[in-house]
Amino acid sequence: MRKFFQEIKADLKFKTAGPGQKLSEPSRAPKEKPKAEAAPKPRQAPTDEAQMAAAAALARLELKPKGKVPSSQEAIKNQVRKELMAEAAASEKELPVEEKDVASPAKEGAAAPSVPGVYFICPLTGAVIRKNEKEKHLREAIQAYSSVDPVAASIMEIHTFNKDREKVRAGVETMAKYLDNIYLHPEEEKYQKIKLQNKVFQERISCLEGIHRFFQAIGFETKTLPVPGQGKKSQTTEEYYVLKEEMLTKLEDLKQYKEQLLSSEPVRAQLDRQLSVFKPSAEAARFELPNDFYNLTAEEIKREQRLRTEAVEKASMLRTRAMREKEEQREMRKYNYTLVRVRFPDGYILQGTFYAREPVSALYSFVREALREDWLPFELLGPGGVKLTDENLAFNECGLVPSALLTLAWDAAVMADIEASGEEKPTSSLKPELLSRVQTLS
Repeated sequence: MRKFFQEIKADLKFKTAGPGQKLSEPSRAPKEKPKAEAAPKPRQAPTDEAQMAAAAALARLELKPKGKVPSSQEAIKNQVRKELMAEAAASEKELPVEEKDVASPAKEGAAAPSVPGVYFICPLTGAVIRKNEKEKHLREAIQAYSSVDPVAASIMEIHTFNKDREKVRAGVETMAKYLDNIYLHPEEEKYQKIKLQNKVFQERISCLEGIHRFFQAIGFETKTLPVPGQGKKSQTTEEYYVLKEEMLTKLEDLKQYKEQLLSSEPVRAQLDRQLSVFKPSAEAARFELPNDFYNLTAEEIKREQRLRTEAVEKASMLRTRAMREKEEQREMRKYNYTLVRVRFPDGYILQGTFYAREPVSALYSFVREALREDWLPFELLGPGGVKLTDENLAFNECGLVPSALLTLAWDAAVMADIEASGEEKPTSSLKPELLSRVQTLS
C-alpha cells in the first residue's frame, strides 16, 4: 500500500496541484447552517479516564517539534524547560479540577461548551495554561529561572513584559552603547559609571521593567557618590551604577551580554489547538463557545445578546452595501479566537482552536498533520461548497468566526487512481493514534 501511495504521489506532479497551492480565485466563505445528517446509532460514551488520557495524548501530538528556530533564545528556552519541567508537572497535578472548567458555571439543562476555554502552551515549561493565567505563569517561570541564569532571565523580562516595542528598542540600543563603551575603552573610568538621574537613562532605560535586574546581573552595583566638582566637603551626592572591578577581566562576557540583549525576542505562549477528533454526528454544526472566545467583558456579552435579538427586527430594513460592510467589520472585531471543525468524507470530525486573525494556511497545516498520508491533496469547502483557496486570508476575513464547520474534499483524480488499483484502503484517513482517542460529540 505504501509503495502504491508513493507512485501516486510522484504522479501528482503531472495531474494536480500540490498541497497548499491555490486551485482557483480567492472567495469568501459565508457563514453556514449545513444540512443535518442522519444521526448515527448511539454508542456508549468514553469513560472520564479515557477522555483524560485522550486529551493528554492529543496534547503531546500538538507539542511535537515543528523544526529548529535559529535564534539565540533557543538555547535559553531549552535550558528553561529542563530546569522547570519537574516543577511545572508538580504544579499541574495540584491544579484543582474546577480551574479547568468553564469560567462561568453552566445553568442546569444548558448545553455543555464545545471547548472548556482558550488555553496556551508555555514555551519555557511546556505547561498548558488558561488564557487568564498566561502572564502570571510566564512571570513565575522567568523568576524561577533567575536562580539558574539571572542575565538571561532579566533579558526575557525586558523583552516580554514591556509592551511598547519602540521603547524597548530604544532602551536596549542605549544599553548596548553603554556596554560597548566599556568593552572598547576599559581604561576609561568614566564609562564604568552610569548616573541614575541622567535624563537619557531616566527616559529610555529606567522606565523599562527588568532593567535594574539586568544591570545587577551583569556586574553593576548601586553606589552613592559625591557630585563631581563640588569639592570634598560637599554633602551633595548622586546615585550611580558602578561596574564591579572584577568585571574588567570579563570584558568578553559583557560583549556577549550585549549581543544577547540585542538579539532576544519576547517569550510568547503558543495557542493550544486543543486538537479533538469526534465520531460522525448530526451535531457537527452546533457550537457552544465559552466567553474566552469573545473580545468582550461579561456585561458586554449580555448586551450583545440583547442587541442580536433586536437585530432580527432590523434585518428586513433596507441597508446600503457600505452599511453592511461596516457592520461586518465591527462584527469581526468582536472575536479573538475561532473554533473550527473539519468534516471528513467518512464523517469523522477534526476540531481545533485558532486565532481569528490567523491565516487559513494554519488550518491546512493542522489538517495535513492529522493525516495518515500527509501528501494527499485536498480542499476545504465552506458553506455551499465554496472553496477556501486563498490561504493568506484570515479566518475573520472569510467569515469563519467565532466558529465554523468545513468539509474536506479529496482530489478526485488521485482518489480514482487509488480505487482503480484495487488496493485495500484504510478505514479512515486520520492517523490511528487520533482515532484511538475518538470522542462522541454531545
